[in-house]
Amino acid sequence: MTEIEIGNRAESKVERRKRPAKKARTPRAARKPVIAPPSNRPRRRIVAVTSGKGGVGKTNIVTNLAIALARQGIRVLVVDGDLGLANVDLLLGIAPQYDLQDVILGTRTVGEVVLEGPDGIRILPASSGVEELANLDEYRTEVLIRSLAELERDVDLILIDCPSGIGRNAVSLAQVADPILVVTTPEPTAFSDAYAMIKVLSRRSIRCVPALIVNEAASEEEAAAVARRVGSVAKRFLNLDIEYWGAILADESVPKSVLRQEPFLSTYPYSPAATCVYQLARRVLGMAPKETAPEPGPFTVVTSDEVPEGV
Repeated sequence: MTEIEIGNRAESKVERRKRPAKKARTPRAARKPVIAPPSNRPRRRIVAVTSGKGGVGKTNIVTNLAIALARQGIRVLVVDGDLGLANVDLLLGIAPQYDLQDVILGTRTVGEVVLEGPDGIRILPASSGVEELANLDEYRTEVLIRSLAELERDVDLILIDCPSGIGRNAVSLAQVADPILVVTTPEPTAFSDAYAMIKVLSRRSIRCVPALIVNEAASEEEAAAVARRVGSVAKRFLNLDIEYWGAILADESVPKSVLRQEPFLSTYPYSPAATCVYQLARRVLGMAPKETAPEPGPFTVVTSDEVPEGV
C-alpha cells in the first residue's frame, strides 16, 4: 500500500467521524397516528376470549360464537386481537386489503378496514408477521380500543380474539372486557397455562372474574373435572370463584371445517361442537343454557336493546 493510499484512508476516516450520526428509524407501530382516535372508549359490551397457550382452538370458538350470536339478531364485531399472528381471516377464508395495523398507524379508519363475514358478522382483521405489533405499548393499545367506538352505531357486541399467553397485548385487551372467557383443553399443559392466565389477570384491574371454557373435551364429565380442578386451585391461591361456562366437545367436523376455511356452524350445523357453541352463545347473552340440545339456527331473538352494554 502506497503512502497516498494510506493518507486517503486516514482522511476518509476523519471525514466519517465528522459526519452527523444517522437517526434511528422509528418503528411503524411506534409512530403517532395520522388520524386521531375517538376521545372515549366504546360503550358496547365487549367480550374477550383468551387462553394461556396457543393451539387450544380459541380463534375457532370466537368465529363460530360470533355466527351463533348473529343468528340471534345480534350485530357482532369480531376483532382479531392477535396483532402479530392473525388467524381470524384465515379461518373464514377472507383476504383483507387493509388491517388493524393501518388503524393503529392512523392511515385508515376502522370503517375502511372492517369486512363483512358469514351471517353478516363484521370483522376487523389483524396483521401477520409484523413484529412491532406483537407488543404494543399502552398508548397504541388504547388507540386500538378507542377506535372501535367508531362502529358503535353498527354493532351491538364486540368480540375480541385476544392473543394467546400472558403477554402485554393479551392482558390489556382482556382488561376492557366483561366477560373474560379463558379457553383451555383437558391437557395438563393447557389448563396449567389457563390458570397462569387467570393469575396474571387477577393482579390487574379487570371488570369481572374470568370464566372458563373447556375445548376439545371427550365428554361433559371430563370438561367438568378440568373446570373443577382449575377452579379449586384458583379459589385456594387467588381467592377467586371461577365460573365454568361449558365445554366444546371434541368433534371431527371441526378440523374438517378448518381445512375448508369455513366455520363449522355453516358446514356442520348439526354437529356436537355446533350445539355446544349455541349453548355458549346463550351464556353470553345472559340466558341459562338449555339442558337439551338446541336446534341449529335462531332459538331466541334478542334485540340490541336487551344486550347489556359495557361502561
